[in-house]
Amino acid sequence: MKRNLIVLAALSFLAMPSQAKKKQPVKVAPAAPVFQNNVDSMSYALGVNIGTDLGSNLKKIPGGKYNLDLFLKAFTTAIKGDSAMMTPQAANEYFRNYMMKAQEKEANEKKAVGEKFLADNKTKPGVMTTASGLQYQVIKAAEGVKPKAIDSVTVHYTGTLVDGTKFDSSVDRGEPVTFPLNQVIPGWTEGVQLMSVGSKYKFFIPYTLGYGERGAGQSIPPYSTLIFEVELLKVSPAVEKPAAKADDKAVKKAPAAKTASKKK
Repeated sequence: MKRNLIVLAALSFLAMPSQAKKKQPVKVAPAAPVFQNNVDSMSYALGVNIGTDLGSNLKKIPGGKYNLDLFLKAFTTAIKGDSAMMTPQAANEYFRNYMMKAQEKEANEKKAVGEKFLADNKTKPGVMTTASGLQYQVIKAAEGVKPKAIDSVTVHYTGTLVDGTKFDSSVDRGEPVTFPLNQVIPGWTEGVQLMSVGSKYKFFIPYTLGYGERGAGQSIPPYSTLIFEVELLKVSPAVEKPAAKADDKAVKKAPAAKTASKKK
């Protein structure tokens, strides 16, 4: 299907004598018709939708490399049902194998970048490394309450990738966040427990203590080493529920026992 969307617009400005006080009207040529009927319009709209989705998917190919001319040639051949250079079965197998190898290569490259960053970073003054591989640096020390993993904390933070890309910041939003410390990534759970209220730390989190092999959304790619500046503002201790007494358990079970006897 040919995609000819041609809009012809001709603007004619007439030369005017210097004495003229009024401008001559601008003449605009009528636009040439694009579609002959509703089917033409629907077909074009479908092509735009499919083309947009395909274009988006092509950009996600590991390495970002592809031959657009060959892609369009094969696509046109296949959609018309003409004879192609590959059978659908062969094409599926080749594409699957290519993607597996390309994704593995890309993953290894991303892991290598993070590993090198952490290896260089741990030698810098003031950077400490825990047994898990978490690295941290004290920006502002304070004497105060330290949270436990079961507590909730209120913090201000800014998160970046190793290339400096900022992916999130409560500071930019102007509003701190509160969350249970045992419901976030392991690097946060471990790191924030080192802090006292009023302190500010910088954490360097390996992907194994972050979002792992999958990443998070569009902002955090797989195997990403993460950098967070965190200021601990408040600790809200978890409220532990008192253990139920033996007498209370018996009372709660009694009605159920009566109901069961009635059914018999």
